[in-house]
Amino acid sequence: MLKVATLASGSSGNCAVVSDGKIHILLDAGTSARRIDQGLRELGLEARELSAVLITHEHSDHISALPVLCRQLDVELYATQGTALQICRRIPGIEDRFRVFDPGEHFALGELIVGSFPISHDCACPVGYTVSDGHNRLALCTDTGKVTREAARAIRGANTLIGEFNYDPDRLRDGPYPPALKERIAGDWGHLSNEMGGRLAAWAVEQGARRVVLAHLSQDNNRPERARQAACQAIEAVGAQIGRDVAVSVAPRSESSGWMEV
Repeated sequence: MLKVATLASGSSGNCAVVSDGKIHILLDAGTSARRIDQGLRELGLEARELSAVLITHEHSDHISALPVLCRQLDVELYATQGTALQICRRIPGIEDRFRVFDPGEHFALGELIVGSFPISHDCACPVGYTVSDGHNRLALCTDTGKVTREAARAIRGANTLIGEFNYDPDRLRDGPYPPALKERIAGDWGHLSNEMGGRLAAWAVEQGARRVVLAHLSQDNNRPERARQAACQAIEAVGAQIGRDVAVSVAPRSESSGWMEV
């Protein structure tokens, strides 16, 4: 059975783990190594059991644990060439850990098939991921200012979507951020709003998803209840019933979500 759990989710740190019971893959490592170790233990795993770390991009809220993890564990890191180069400039001595790939490429980790797709964010070469055991498929799509055509294609048919609901437009507009930062967040190379995340979630449900996890919520510019309301409204607008047809949840900011079946 393919299952997933988030360990941290938000503008201050992001990390999740997906497992088929044999292969355990970390999706980003943007919180402390201690928090990752604690979260894995709560799920019945040890950090030394990790098979690989998939990295979406080089921003600190997705890679901050890598220096410690690479000292503690003999684990391979997967990223695009551009992302790997940026990380190696910040964290010397881990070049040999990387297994690089091109956006859109698929590769095997044990019996799991990992897919990648380009997203739209202000960094070197960011990607989202899919992970499949041949029966069920997870899609992770966060840190993107728009849903790329490649992302939409990759998400089609996924059983579970972990999708971005970063900001509420009203809170961002009226909040304390400087204008340039607000423009960056709301731009095509920034993040998805609740409404845009809702459209992505509705698309995923129309294409077969039965679980949607709302992720990467901004602590300053969003609230879980607003994100969930936007998601539920968009999903119900395409004829799906929350609870019966699709499960909707908000990824906790700094604790484990617990295992969820993909």
